[in-house]
Amino acid sequence: MPFSIAELNAFSREEFVAALGTVFEETPSIAAQTWHSRPFADRADLFQKLIATMQQMTPAEKLALIRAHPDLGSKVKMAADSVQEQSGAGLDRLSPEAFNRFQTLNYAYKTKFGFPFIIAVRNHSRASILAEFDRRLQNSIAAETQQALTEITQIVQFRLGDRVVDSTS
Repeated sequence: MPFSIAELNAFSREEFVAALGTVFEETPSIAAQTWHSRPFADRADLFQKLIATMQQMTPAEKLALIRAHPDLGSKVKMAADSVQEQSGAGLDRLSPEAFNRFQTLNYAYKTKFGFPFIIAVRNHSRASILAEFDRRLQNSIAAETQQALTEITQIVQFRLGDRVVDSTS
């Protein structure tokens, strides 16, 4: 599956969105808008342009993007990328006690901030995710909104690394 930059640059808008529309959780409109920024020099350029599109979103659109993410350790249906990322951190194999701990933290976080806790799980273990939950529950809404967008940026970088070869050929 990985696509080259040359392929992505040649794609129609529909093909581009089909290839990259899921790098942002449930928000293919970001890829659709970024398509207009072609040609991309390389994966880093593509990444920067995708993030620039995200940063230009209205506060309401950013909040919708944040809210599109699933709760960690949840058993609800989620995007394939999220399933893979969470399973990589063992969040699909939680003991009943650990599952309850994640559910309690998800509830506390969502109650305080109004959106799900977002973390680039590929950077973490279960223990470090739990520690981040505890630490970040002390933050302000403004700080957590910015942190969520920072984590989304990292998630997008990982997902692009899975989908796009870093060359122009």
